[in-house]
Amino acid sequence: MLEKCEGIVIRTVNYGETNKIVTLFTREWGKVGVMARGAKKPNSRLAAVTQPFTYGTYLIQRSRGLGTLQQGEISLSMRSIKEDIFLTAYVSYIVDLLDKGTEEKKPNPYLFELVFRCIQAIDEGYDAEILTHIFEMKMLGLFGLYPELNHCAVCQRTEGTFAFSISQNGFICHHCLDKDPYHLKLSPATVRLLRIFYYMDLSRLGNISVKEQTKLELKKVIETYYDEYAGLQLKTKRFLNQMNNMKGFMQ
Repeated sequence: MLEKCEGIVIRTVNYGETNKIVTLFTREWGKVGVMARGAKKPNSRLAAVTQPFTYGTYLIQRSRGLGTLQQGEISLSMRSIKEDIFLTAYVSYIVDLLDKGTEEKKPNPYLFELVFRCIQAIDEGYDAEILTHIFEMKMLGLFGLYPELNHCAVCQRTEGTFAFSISQNGFICHHCLDKDPYHLKLSPATVRLLRIFYYMDLSRLGNISVKEQTKLELKKVIETYYDEYAGLQLKTKRFLNQMNNMKGFMQ
């Protein structure tokens, strides 16, 4: 039976000379794999709709295993992303993180909306680095990670100056810094943004302007936390870091 879905292309793998195996993250069914026959041919009607990050409507012959993509219609091609290698690096990491944090055929409309809004905002010119950090914070729960960001993880104080403790799994106040000599120092702006990124709905964020020093602190905390607790070794993350190092060198 043919069924229609709304989806984003998050991964493609060449199969044979002319086919692709395409992984879609869909609103209706979650993550699904489909065979796109002939999609590698330039004149194929499936060539454009199976490009990475494309958002559209797809008609699929579903089955217990790999479904078959019959046709698709592009809603947003995400052209700005595809034409910019730096934006491509950010979004490649976002969808890779999504792929690693989700199982096949488990619907999650909230997560679909989140990844779509993140990618769309990057395509529209919003800060890709900040949107990536928001997505990283929102994904923590899918990896079973729940940092304490409401109060001090040691004494539960809600007032004071806060740092981040990897060993204590969250913020620690200035009274408890001795509990973790390796704590990461944070500005009040970084503390506030980490909370916002974790708790607030993306649609309410608007365009956030963030100082470079605050970005460095955000990156340090989130990257260190993921390295310590998530155990992911993503090629897309390494590539993104290489691209940012190159960008910094060029500037």
